[in-house]
Amino acid sequence: MSQESPPKARDRWEEALEQALKELKTCQQSRQIVSCLSCEEIVGCQLRNHYVNAVYESMNKGTGGGFEF
Repeated sequence: MSQESPPKARDRWEEALEQALKELKTCQQSRQIVSCLSCEEIVGCQLRNHYVNAVYESMNKGTGGGFEF
């Protein structure tokens, strides 16, 4: 018998990321594109920059630091 674990509670960074992704997808759908790379306004796009920042913040949970690979 397997037990399912309860859904993981999302933190504020995950919630912010989900909202940013929703906004980005809405923009893409309105422009009928599947990727920001297809958009002529990608350079300097505040919506995409907001999404990228939300991804970064969700990865480091607000602790700061740089991108290190």
